[in-house]
Amino acid sequence: MTEDARFEDGADKPLNLGALDADDLSVLSALAQDAVFPVAEMTWQPRHRRLALLVNRVRWEDRKAGVHAPERVQSLLVIDNVLGVDSQGIDRSDRDTILSLLSVSFEPGPDASGNVLLTLAGDGALRARVEALEVTLRDVTRPYVAPSGKTPQHPD
Repeated sequence: MTEDARFEDGADKPLNLGALDADDLSVLSALAQDAVFPVAEMTWQPRHRRLALLVNRVRWEDRKAGVHAPERVQSLLVIDNVLGVDSQGIDRSDRDTILSLLSVSFEPGPDASGNVLLTLAGDGALRARVEALEVTLRDVTRPYVAPSGKTPQHPD
């Protein structure tokens, strides 16, 4: 007999999520919102058809957020089946530039192909042309107190 997962099953455990459709990707996007990363932590591997980013994401899923200081955790955001990558508004020569991820979305194309769009603060963007949608978000470190001591705020 199988049992559905419960919300409590994910309490204080590292995330390891996959997205194979736009609905899955919207959940992943919400958890990756406001992640920050230096340009140096963005890797395009054409031979493996993979775009990988090591990001410092806010732990939006932390149910004890009001009890302790806001936390971040390093996570790997990986897009597979990538045919090509384009960028806009990013100076990739300045490896110390810090980028802030606002959202991850999918523009479907013919068959299962399309574009995974990573929208960045300050009018920056990355577009990964994919043969099929396959994105993962996996925590790779323990949570740490956010250096700012604050949770990002967005105007309504």
